[in-house]
Amino acid sequence: MGKTKISDYSDLKTPCFLFDETEFQRGIREFQAALKSRSFDYIIGYSVKTCSLPYALRKARDFGCMAEVVSRDEYQLATLCGFNPQKIIYNGPMKSYETFIEAVSQGAIVNIETKRELKWLDELPDGQVYKIGLRLNINISHVSPEDADGDDDNSRFGFSDETDEFCDAVKLISSNPKVHLAGLHIHRTTHSRSPRFYERSIEYAAQVIKKYDLKLDYLDVGGGYFGIFHNKPTFRDYAEAFNQALHRNGLDQLQIIIEPGNALTASSFKFLSEVIDVKRVDSKTRFVTTDGSRNDIDPFFRKTNYLKEILYKEGNRPIEPFQVIGGCSCLEYDRLFTLVDSPLINIGDRILYNNVGAYTLTLSPLFIRLWPRVYSISRERDKKVVRRELNASDIINFDS
Repeated sequence: MGKTKISDYSDLKTPCFLFDETEFQRGIREFQAALKSRSFDYIIGYSVKTCSLPYALRKARDFGCMAEVVSRDEYQLATLCGFNPQKIIYNGPMKSYETFIEAVSQGAIVNIETKRELKWLDELPDGQVYKIGLRLNINISHVSPEDADGDDDNSRFGFSDETDEFCDAVKLISSNPKVHLAGLHIHRTTHSRSPRFYERSIEYAAQVIKKYDLKLDYLDVGGGYFGIFHNKPTFRDYAEAFNQALHRNGLDQLQIIIEPGNALTASSFKFLSEVIDVKRVDSKTRFVTTDGSRNDIDPFFRKTNYLKEILYKEGNRPIEPFQVIGGCSCLEYDRLFTLVDSPLINIGDRILYNNVGAYTLTLSPLFIRLWPRVYSISRERDKKVVRRELNASDIINFDS
């Protein structure tokens, strides 16, 4: 592909996100192909928390994904986007009583996270045995020390088999004639995102399954995958890790559930902003202000660099020693990156940030400038607005 030109996006109003439908479908298809190449059955649950844009959620449904949700609001969003309960995976501690009962009774995959959910099982309608799952606590330091962040990389999620919590939960479920424990949820994310960790976490789950003689239908290994970067583990690497661990432990019959978010959405989104002001504050520094913000593409304020392209309005520019590119907010630290000995940036130039689809739209705050619009770009390179920008009238209308 040739270098991006400012004319490629001159018809778009900034700031805005760009959703590449073709790239999104490619990621899903490649993960599906990797999983099909192994002997186990599988489900891909699109992680709604990673990017809850309704248009993307509907596309995930069209491309064969279930919806993985972690709250009442996400559950309701998924149903409004066309997912029936049988196509929803319901995780997390923020389930409501009403949606929990509805989801279990209508055939969703529901993985119990809290003790209150164990109590809610008694409220299920009589006359049927319902399948439910249980989240197993994973301490990475104990399961895969090489992938751990410190000496005690424990988790606040799931029921621990290192205490009595998991055993007690299994006993309670086993004593309830209305339910059958059909699966385990073992999601943990490591900084390494190594296939080795997934293989070892499945090994650990296998030990627990054998310890309690559990008769399960599925193992939900969660998300946290690479798959879009060169020299990183591929979808096939992860599928092979799943396959090896299952086969060694005689668990080939289990259905594997994965819940990718970052691996599918990061490369599917770009963010486009425009330079609205430039000024010098001393003999060395030139500040460049854009209509986008670090809040839009780096809500955790952790990144030190971005995959970006600067789209100049005109050609030949003098070289500027030091330029600081900042956002539109009133935060002093809303500084995105610096350029040293680079062409001069002027008002009207645009900056395109790549691979910004994970946890950006969902974590962008309503701070100073409300949510920007989102364009979808189809295979034919057609552009259409799939979310308009939020405005003050929308906020007023939130009042009861």
